[in-house]
Amino acid sequence: MAGRRDALLTREKGQSTIGSRIAIAVVIGVLLGCVFAFLSPNAFFTTTPIPPHIRKPKMISSACESPEQVNALKVDILSAKEKNSELKRQVKNLMEKVRLAEQGKGHAQEQFVVLGENHKAGPFGTVKALRTNPPVVPDESVNPRLAKILEEVSIYKELVVVLANSNVKEMLELWFTNIKKVGILNYLVVALDDNIKEFCKLNDVPVYRRDPDQGVDAVGRSGGNHAVSGLKFRILREFLQLGYSVLLSDVDIVYLQNPFDYLYRDSDVESMSDGHNNMTAYGYNDVFDEPSMGWARYAHTMRIWVYNSGFFYIRPTLPSIELLDRVADRLSKDSKSWDQAVFNEELFFPSHPSYDGLHASKRTMDMYLFMNSKVLFKTVRKDAKLKKLKPVIVHVNYHPDKFARMKAIVDFYVNGKQDALDRFPDGSD
Repeated sequence: MAGRRDALLTREKGQSTIGSRIAIAVVIGVLLGCVFAFLSPNAFFTTTPIPPHIRKPKMISSACESPEQVNALKVDILSAKEKNSELKRQVKNLMEKVRLAEQGKGHAQEQFVVLGENHKAGPFGTVKALRTNPPVVPDESVNPRLAKILEEVSIYKELVVVLANSNVKEMLELWFTNIKKVGILNYLVVALDDNIKEFCKLNDVPVYRRDPDQGVDAVGRSGGNHAVSGLKFRILREFLQLGYSVLLSDVDIVYLQNPFDYLYRDSDVESMSDGHNNMTAYGYNDVFDEPSMGWARYAHTMRIWVYNSGFFYIRPTLPSIELLDRVADRLSKDSKSWDQAVFNEELFFPSHPSYDGLHASKRTMDMYLFMNSKVLFKTVRKDAKLKKLKPVIVHVNYHPDKFARMKAIVDFYVNGKQDALDRFPDGSD
């Protein structure tokens, strides 16, 4: 019995010791938990706050907005529109500068080579002379009112310009009607009287009425084709001084395509020709025969038919402005001179004793794209293949019945009437 009691006592002591240890472990655990709770309130289970920008927005009822808030919103919208318009204008100007920079890249390289420091000539076939003169620095003080109009009308600093008075009102209407059909936006009518100015405004045609000039206005109001044609050289000068390239146009021209898509822009003057075939339009070697000279009876001459002063593209360069000054000066001193003859003499005659020639670069336009009426009525309308070609413009410069032929040209090329040109003779009656 004694041994049995001792065994029971021993087991009770062991159980008591285990219980004490458990109790101590629990107490230690509680104490450690309290310490961690004190040192780290969020413990291991942290929550990240929701950023303000992704919280659910509060719903604001427009009915609760005050008039002041509405007005403020309107002001903000108006301001945004103005900024948007300004950005569009800046983008347009930037695109224009980029285009002009790309266009002038080759010209600039040529100018650098030619105008830079002295240099040696390159290998055979690699030497290129300067063909395109640099443009003048624009001077808006010359005519601020015109400068503002040109900024609105022109595209890439280019535009078509025509002079007109009431004597050519019918032809002018046909002129700008076809301009609009083709989709040309950069054009301007220089009105030489108030009647044409109002006529253009009624037809939504860009127009510019010059400031009063007694001598010029007298000719402009009552002058015929040749008198008005002489004025254009004086008027055109301001456009070039303002830095704009001009496609000068007479009113007796039918537009069938946009001419700006077909220009080279590599010369001071780019003009259509009065020539009627490859030789006359682009030049040829004409042999003059003088039998009395015996062995030396044949003399070679270089010939080209004249440029048409009623349709030419002119860049704002010093040689171009000098050309206009020379022609205008000669015409002012000799009223019997024909402006087209003077225009060509100043452009082509070389320097010689007692005369300094004009150093202007020039290019002849494609005679089938920029077509005169002699080419059309004498050759093209009679040739089945050439009849299929669509010119850029047709200038009725060889015939006096201009308006009738202009309408027939529209019927043939625009309205598809294949016999529209048949009733007219090759020349004039």
